[in-house]
Amino acid sequence: MLEGSFLSHLVELRARIIRILGVLLIGFLPCAFFARELYTLLAQPLLEKLPQGGQMIATDVATPFFVPMQVAMMLAFVITLPHTLFQIWAFVAPGLYVHEKRLALPLVIGSSLLFFLGMAFAYFAALPVVFEFITYFAPDGVAVMTDISKYLSFVLSMFIAFGVTFEVPIFVIILVRTGVITVEKLKEIRPYVIVGAFVIAAIFTPPDVISQFMLAVPLCLLYELGIIIAAMTIQQQSQKIPAESEPQSQKHFSEHEDTPQKKD
Repeated sequence: MLEGSFLSHLVELRARIIRILGVLLIGFLPCAFFARELYTLLAQPLLEKLPQGGQMIATDVATPFFVPMQVAMMLAFVITLPHTLFQIWAFVAPGLYVHEKRLALPLVIGSSLLFFLGMAFAYFAALPVVFEFITYFAPDGVAVMTDISKYLSFVLSMFIAFGVTFEVPIFVIILVRTGVITVEKLKEIRPYVIVGAFVIAAIFTPPDVISQFMLAVPLCLLYELGIIIAAMTIQQQSQKIPAESEPQSQKHFSEHEDTPQKKD
């Protein structure tokens, strides 16, 4: 019985992985058709800041083909991510309790939206400022010519760094709801978190002050947002428990009043 159940889970997992890959392939095909335009759009923050005569280059023979295709695949992954998360949720949900489903589904949706928001912040806010700062300090006589593959690696690292950073409220809420840490403790360790934010920014961003500052400050603000939301959820949970137990106590009290008393 146990072996049959395990095999059925493997078959279902295989089917859902095939669905994920199939939808990803369907999403990749139209993106691949516009691969060059997509890379130009991705490179726009740097192209707008390049000095006169600056340009992007390809140092390998196959780079002009593979790099735009990588961008197309990245966009297809982002577009089909809701379907991927749905398939994962459909596989995991039957094994969860009701209260776990109530907590997991909003967290999955919220974490996806926050990750996209982090990528958007990196593209529209962080990258233009970083490239403005870097190109400004380029010495005279130095032609700024960035390799397109290295630029893609740089942008992906920034997307991942900012996307994960914007997940901080989710991490804080999970830690508080699972009882690993309290809101009061989170407030107590706030100074250490601020220092750690700048250390993390120094590790995962280029070695310039601007990009480190633009990652560390949102990290601190999102930490505070996580504390606020976690405190609100704990307060709602504490109010819900008495509300659920109140009708029973009132019912018991009313029954006690309705019970006829013996007369002497």
